[in-house]
Amino acid sequence: MASHDPGFDDKAADVCGLYLDPPENWAVFSVDEKTGMQARSRTNPTRPAQPAQGGGRGRPAQQEFEYRRHGTKALSAAFECATGEVLAAPTDSIRSDNFVKLLAELDSQVPAHLELRCIVDNLATHSTKAVEEFLDEHHRVFLHRTPTHASWLNQIEMWFSILTRQLLHTAEFNHTTDLTAAILDHLADHNNRAKPFKWTYHPKRQPQDLRA
Repeated sequence: MASHDPGFDDKAADVCGLYLDPPENWAVFSVDEKTGMQARSRTNPTRPAQPAQGGGRGRPAQQEFEYRRHGTKALSAAFECATGEVLAAPTDSIRSDNFVKLLAELDSQVPAHLELRCIVDNLATHSTKAVEEFLDEHHRVFLHRTPTHASWLNQIEMWFSILTRQLLHTAEFNHTTDLTAAILDHLADHNNRAKPFKWTYHPKRQPQDLRA
């Protein structure tokens, strides 16, 4: 969806500036929530691919179309733009208090001499009284909002896409605890080899071009 925000240029320039040339005393994070992550299993076990043997034909992987649902989880996450590392916490919802908890966790981990700059979209969860009270009490934490209908400017969306392709799209889970454990394992593996995105933005094309 294209953004028709009348303040698009200024907001996009603000976000792009945080990615490309932030001040040395700023720690920049891309923050958002991913909802509706389903713990689900196929009605029949997935059969893995088998290579050809003895001149015969191999067999492609076979996956049942129907599946059983075992509940959903949400994920609050913050992508550190300078390093590519992710801080994330699986939750049961995207309530505002979970967003505040994530901000508080960032505040506790980022060195005290740095300003904490968080890029967020326009979800109502990011604009509640609880959020405003937290910002009033933590003067080094600032929120930078993407233009409306332009959450694609937020780099965390790229990491969510990677998580979906590499884990959520094909994996099977019999319980939300299994889903949570797999997400945390994926997160740890990502952080062990994290690197920032090489980010470019073409103002005449939406969405932006992001390459890992």
